[in-house]
Amino acid sequence: MIKIAIDAMGGDFGPEPIVDGLVAALRSNTNFKAIAVGDKEELLNLIPSNFLSRIEIVDTKDVISMSDSATDALKRKDSTIYRAIELVKEGTADAVVSAGHSGATMSLATLRIGRIKGITRPAIATLMPTIENHNTLVLDVGANVDCDAKNLFEFAVMGQIYAQDVLKQEEPIVGLLSNGEEASKGNEVTKEAFKLISKIPNFAGNVEGSDIFKGSVDVVVCDGFIGNILLKTAEGVADTIGTIIKKSLKRSLISIAGAVLMRKVFKKLKVRVDYAEYGGAPLLGIKAPVIIAHGKSNAKAVKNAIFQAITAASSNLNINIEDRMNEYKQ
Repeated sequence: MIKIAIDAMGGDFGPEPIVDGLVAALRSNTNFKAIAVGDKEELLNLIPSNFLSRIEIVDTKDVISMSDSATDALKRKDSTIYRAIELVKEGTADAVVSAGHSGATMSLATLRIGRIKGITRPAIATLMPTIENHNTLVLDVGANVDCDAKNLFEFAVMGQIYAQDVLKQEEPIVGLLSNGEEASKGNEVTKEAFKLISKIPNFAGNVEGSDIFKGSVDVVVCDGFIGNILLKTAEGVADTIGTIIKKSLKRSLISIAGAVLMRKVFKKLKVRVDYAEYGGAPLLGIKAPVIIAHGKSNAKAVKNAIFQAITAASSNLNINIEDRMNEYKQ
């Protein structure tokens, strides 16, 4: 049975939403066990008694806060995220989920669990909503500020296999984010990456930012600096559009009447852009699944992050990434 380690204290709102999400996941899926890492006394007060048999608690009170440096996590071996990562390193758990300090999670996962053979840098992947019925996987969105062409090539391979193995997409199409569709566009790094990524099947070439939301391709590759700006800009635009719509509707009785009819439409839109629907962002390139959840994750987001971890741990994702990288070396 798959075991998932959860940093139960790392989120912005403390352990309550994390435990609520964990319990919701256990209620929906009986095929995994959980290891909650955190203050045992606090956690026992939050876990319903009928779920205690399925949740092992690793007692520790030290928590890496958002204001701490990521390098602090390497020294604080009794912190919740360090202990959770160690459970995976030791083989006690199959995957880890954390809504805590993302930099600490990335550093510890890379140094303690280790990278997949053939991968020089891990990447954070996230799903972006599109006008089609599927989402676009974008990576990297924050793990690597500076990348070379080889890194971008590795991201393309990992993203394509993740889309196949975890998202269950057949023959996913990959695009390289650039400032124009022509092969001649881009900086020196993306031009070199274009040549390398051309080796992989279903490479669509360069794509522009708008293609992400059109759903023109299934996977979009970029460095973590651009990807993180893209992610936060998209979140800001979604919030702004929502606010504008609400304000506009309040100004007119006709609009209010229309709003009643459009309630279902808005509800569906919210589902498409709500990060809680996806749960978290996988850190690809690590030897075991690592899911980085949003610091403000509610119970629904935590539940879906755990489901992501279970799906990844149940797949041949890492084996397939290593095999594919070996193929390209030949």
